[in-house]
Amino acid sequence: MECILCKKNIKNVDFRDTPSLKNYISGLGKIRPKTKTGLCSTHQRRVSTAVKRARHIGLMSATAKS
Repeated sequence: MECILCKKNIKNVDFRDTPSLKNYISGLGKIRPKTKTGLCSTHQRRVSTAVKRARHIGLMSATAKS
C-alpha cells in the first residue's frame, strides 16, 4: 500500500487545513496510527505534528466531537 500524500506529491502538511486533518482523527479524538491511515513514516509524523499544532492554537478540538 502506497502513501496517499506521496501519490499526490504533497511534501508539507498545513495545520490550518483542518478538514483534511480530520481524516486522520478517530471518533474519540485520537490521532490514528500509521497502519490505519496508510501513510508513510514521514507523512505520519508531519500529520501528527500538524494535528497537535492545530489543537494547541484552537483550530481543532482536543476531545471528541459531541
